[in-house]
Amino acid sequence: MSSPPVPGLCVRPAAASDLAALVGLRDDAARWMLARGITGQWRPGELDEDHFRRVMADGEVWLGESGGRLAGAWEVWWQDEDAWGAQPPVAGYVHRLMVDRTAAAPGTGRLLLGAAERRVAAAGRTAVRLDCLATNAPLNAYYRAAGYRVVGRKEGKPQPGGAPKSFTLMEKRLG
Repeated sequence: MSSPPVPGLCVRPAAASDLAALVGLRDDAARWMLARGITGQWRPGELDEDHFRRVMADGEVWLGESGGRLAGAWEVWWQDEDAWGAQPPVAGYVHRLMVDRTAAAPGTGRLLLGAAERRVAAAGRTAVRLDCLATNAPLNAYYRAAGYRVVGRKEGKPQPGGAPKSFTLMEKRLG
């Protein structure tokens, strides 16, 4: 697994020693959303270290660090049947793109997303896919501005520790 180059950030795969920091980053991101009236997306306490441990076993979790501090993270999955159904192995699936709003410079999220896209391309895949809560218009717009196009909708996707939700399915072709 190679580390995608990201200007101003050190990008590396997460290790078991990063699990508590990942949970804290995810919870802080959830609190940031709630404070801005973005409800229904993430809730603090929803995911624990076991979640990230499972993703690291079946996919990848990446960290972006700046100035010796955790600036953000994301997950790459190599399949996502809950949202996309059975698919040929042509895409990587980005989940939980998170930024530490107290440590990261503006634009860090886009830099991390670019690193995720380069990681997927380095694995020989030709597309990046993700899903956004259908009711989160700002997040859907963020990904559209980053070159993702809406390719469908998934109703009733299972959620960790919560009720199923509806998601916009988005894709960006690589290359």
